[in-house]
Amino acid sequence: MAAAASSAEASTPEIYFRVSFRNTILDALRSRPGWIETDSDTEWDFNWANVEWIREFFDRVKMDDEQRVNHFRNHYELTRKDLLVKNVKRMRKQLGRMEDAEEAAAYDFVPESFVLPGDYALFVEAFRRLPGTTWIMKPVGRAQGRGIFLITKLSQISEWRKDHTWKGDAPKAETYIVQRYVDRPYTVGNKKFDCRLYTLVTSFTPLTVWLYRGGFARFSSARYDHSAGTEDLHMHLTNVAIQKKTAAYAASGGSKWSMRNLKLFMASKHGLPAVNRLMGDIEALIIRSLLACQQVVIQDRHSFELYGYDVLWDESLKPWLLEVNASPSLSADTDSDYRMKRAMLSDMLDVLDLEGVRSGDELSVGGFDCIWDGGPTAHDRPAGLSSWLGTLPPSDAHFEGMTKASGKAGAAAEAPSTPLSEPDAAAADATAAAAGSAAAAAGAAASGAGAAPASELPAGVEVPPPIRGLAGVDAGRGMTTSPIVAPAGRQSRRD
Repeated sequence: MAAAASSAEASTPEIYFRVSFRNTILDALRSRPGWIETDSDTEWDFNWANVEWIREFFDRVKMDDEQRVNHFRNHYELTRKDLLVKNVKRMRKQLGRMEDAEEAAAYDFVPESFVLPGDYALFVEAFRRLPGTTWIMKPVGRAQGRGIFLITKLSQISEWRKDHTWKGDAPKAETYIVQRYVDRPYTVGNKKFDCRLYTLVTSFTPLTVWLYRGGFARFSSARYDHSAGTEDLHMHLTNVAIQKKTAAYAASGGSKWSMRNLKLFMASKHGLPAVNRLMGDIEALIIRSLLACQQVVIQDRHSFELYGYDVLWDESLKPWLLEVNASPSLSADTDSDYRMKRAMLSDMLDVLDLEGVRSGDELSVGGFDCIWDGGPTAHDRPAGLSSWLGTLPPSDAHFEGMTKASGKAGAAAEAPSTPLSEPDAAAADATAAAAGSAAAAAGAAASGAGAAPASELPAGVEVPPPIRGLAGVDAGRGMTTSPIVAPAGRQSRRD
């Protein structure tokens, strides 16, 4: 496969791809010179498969060395809610046995969780220990917000048990995870949101992780009020599939906001150091979640995986991991959504490099940065920038650059949609105006435009102290002097 084109003058190889979806991934694949679509289940170089194909064919197909497929065999160790919780808890206990209490404590990014029906007695004990706490129930095998509900009383779970023929030994009982609800989330314009971030894993042994600088925040259509109760899921859940059902859903903007705009807004409100600490904590959270699953995910040289991380943070700017998606939606709701996803997927294909044009030593490719390669990687970041998250240019500019680089004519660039069209632009504008020009300059620095040294940062903006999630980060060099603890025996290929 991946044979050279028959024409002597052709320099691009022919790469055959198979794809199970008809959305932005298909457009990204078709736009690459020399890539040819096939419907064969076995004769391909690149396969963007659904999980059903993985279950049916992965262990039955003998793949050539150069063939690549977009899932690991047991990716569900990370992407199924109950198994993620189990693996994070196990990692924390393992670190405790290693007498590394500080690193063990850093695995607190998943809310207190119990798997039902198995952990029901433990859950009841925790419920009674924490009176007045709200808990959220999630089915482990469903997506798009289906089956989720909130509880504040044990009687509510008793009613649910009756509806689900629920007994501890019942083979048909649906497995749920119940988690302590983050009832003081950070809001913009009093509207709750979470963030979808894209993480590309090209290997689990050694663990190699690429984080995309972009992503987006998804907002609820209703103003958040914790005292209003648990019945209105449109206020509590930000899933697009849920929000689309409300009359207040802003279809033109998709109730979404780019990570860049979110970071600029937060820098104007809280200052650059606090926002950089938050971005560093999120990056550390992603790395640690993967380390927690590394020892149980089956490594395969043919596999890679693009994960969709869903993260929110609370009023104290502490990030929480909600879930990890093995098949993040690549359908586009708006033009800006399409441009962002198309550019992200094109950059992902550049990282994977089936054409063989990269040297292999790059730490940044397009909007992706290698943040872990058997150990922490050393990026030459601007002073004070602990993560590249939120520094991607506006989707128009990045999409235009991507299409020019590929030699393809891109879609006509349109003005970016109003950043805060749904999550209350008036409130955001008022806050930004009050922040003044110094905060606006801080926001520009937060965007990552230019590698401004510490001396060029706006007045009043200081290099942040060591990042809580990545202890010992030297912001001036982007080096980690006291790295996240990885399982023994995992070495970096760049040592």
